[in-house]
Amino acid sequence: MEARGPVTDEEAMGLALDEAHRAVDHGDVPVGAVALVAGRVVAADHNRREERGDPTAHAEILVLRAAAAVAGGWRLGDVTLVVTLEPCPMCAGALVAARVGRVVFGAADPRAGACGSLYNLCADPRLNHDVAITRGVRAGEASGLLADFFARRRPAR
Repeated sequence: MEARGPVTDEEAMGLALDEAHRAVDHGDVPVGAVALVAGRVVAADHNRREERGDPTAHAEILVLRAAAAVAGGWRLGDVTLVVTLEPCPMCAGALVAARVGRVVFGAADPRAGACGSLYNLCADPRLNHDVAITRGVRAGEASGLLADFFARRRPAR
């Protein structure tokens, strides 16, 4: 990662959107994520399920792995994960398991979102950790990118 100063949520989402655009190059759904510690980017990636043939290669999982490598351990309480689409149950579960401090997402996912839309694993009192959630950052851009991607993949009716 190149060295940069602290970034705002909006700026970090811009970086995540840049990552999301890269996913399209290899046929993946355009979702991008970055990990921040004290506002500084420590990891960034995008969906790579198609590229790797790996069902777990969601942007969030890849960024959590990279952030853990930088941190030298799996406890990521100082990390803010910024992602263009609301995390799914697998990714939200990973956020809780990694003890991530906060997640920021752009587009809500009413069909599979697990940070408030369909489920809220990040604030389930039955689990051992809560992840603070900031919703809707640059949501229009994130939603538009996904809508354009799927419109191009579906035949005209």
